[in-house]
Amino acid sequence: MTTAVVIGGGVAGLATAALLGRAGLEVTLIEKNDLLGGRVGMHDQDGFHFDTGPSWYLMPDAFDRFFAQLGTSTEEHLDLVPLSPAYRVFSEGFAPVDVESGIENVEKLFAQLEPGSAATTRKYLASAQHTYDIALRRFLYTTFRTPAPFINREVLPQFGPLISLLARSLQSWVERDFSDRRIRQILQYPAVFLSSTPRRTPAMYHLLSATDLVDQVRYPRGGFRKLVDALTQLAVEQGVHIRTNTPALGISTQPGPKGRTQVTGVRTPDGHIPADIVVSGADLHHTERDLLPKQLWSVRSWRRKDPGISCIVACLGVQGELPELVHHQLILSADWERDFAAIAPTASGTAHDFSRSVYVCKNSATDPSVAPEGCSNIFILIPVQADEHFGSGGSPQVETIVDAVISLIEERTGAALADNIMVRHTLGPTDFHREYHAWRGNAIGLAHTLWQSAFLRGRNASKKVDGLYFAGATTVPGVGLPMCLISAENVVTRLKEEGKLRRD
Repeated sequence: MTTAVVIGGGVAGLATAALLGRAGLEVTLIEKNDLLGGRVGMHDQDGFHFDTGPSWYLMPDAFDRFFAQLGTSTEEHLDLVPLSPAYRVFSEGFAPVDVESGIENVEKLFAQLEPGSAATTRKYLASAQHTYDIALRRFLYTTFRTPAPFINREVLPQFGPLISLLARSLQSWVERDFSDRRIRQILQYPAVFLSSTPRRTPAMYHLLSATDLVDQVRYPRGGFRKLVDALTQLAVEQGVHIRTNTPALGISTQPGPKGRTQVTGVRTPDGHIPADIVVSGADLHHTERDLLPKQLWSVRSWRRKDPGISCIVACLGVQGELPELVHHQLILSADWERDFAAIAPTASGTAHDFSRSVYVCKNSATDPSVAPEGCSNIFILIPVQADEHFGSGGSPQVETIVDAVISLIEERTGAALADNIMVRHTLGPTDFHREYHAWRGNAIGLAHTLWQSAFLRGRNASKKVDGLYFAGATTVPGVGLPMCLISAENVVTRLKEEGKLRRD
């Protein structure tokens, strides 16, 4: 039986381990922390239950496909609740706007905000859906091992438009069609969830509007820990040996055929775990710099990469139900160019600045189990520049920013937060660096810029070490929970392409 070690017990690591176990491998998964889930974190205190990581459930087809491969279904593991509205937008200087998913709903809303825009809206959403469908069929579930994804009857006629979408920014693509600031912000803010900014994100990613505006936004009752629980259960059912509190100290190698280097296992504090295959679901920079011998990674290549953004997370347990807030809301500044300048890698703002355009989640609006009766569970995401020295939760730098954002939220929404806080828990870029080995303390993964998208983002197999593969947000296809599940499947696909697993 072929043996495999998976490094990292985040979503990508758990998913990869489960699929490899299903394929008949003897799999050991190691995780440095005491809890599984990686950036899908959690914090429980005084009856409040917080998700400290991902909080949007999008691309349901990706989840359905993953669970089906393990002989089960999403419905068997997750209780999904449709959200209405999908989210609320507080754009500075305007009354709040509720966004309901569905083409007709969005067309009606945008026509109210910008009279005469109905036809343009329908065309924009059709383009988003079309681009999303092509990406799903041709560019996400692929290893880019060969040019096959580009050489087919579906893609070749679209090659010119797709190149144009890659070369043009999301900002210019949206602003070409719409002039109302609220519409522009609704269509551009998803760049933040790609660890980037609208000016640096290719227009190809307008496809994201198909996931929240065309499709329905959902929430897994009980929080995203339920996804981690499901992945853990499935991995165990497939015979995976899970070892927490077991950091990887190094990836072992030896000379292989034809002058190549071959993986032989993983070193841990408890000893060496031999393996024919190693899959790292850990941060790619950490994997290459800290776990491989120095001669097997390139300092120069990382100088050209964009780490993406980081963030400060504030989890607040608040007395009162805060009716001004729904499940998801975006609180956006009028001068959001300044906000994006503050978080870009070449930030023009002052050191350790932050974005005044923030995301707030109140999942107690949908799920009473996450907060005591009559209370609200509040999650605030504040984008900041990626810098592992920025500060951790509880540090003066982080707490000062959280205080400022709480005041900002109160001012723009009318929700009474500051005087009613019962529980407060914060995280900063330094925590992401320490807990997850995140490069420069980034919070989401490498930015989706032109040079870090699709086949330009990288590979899911090492160029220098045979038997070493990668999964997760820092490799292909990209950031987000669905992408992590897809990256797990792509590892299995690559092993089949290389003849190391039997094709079904």
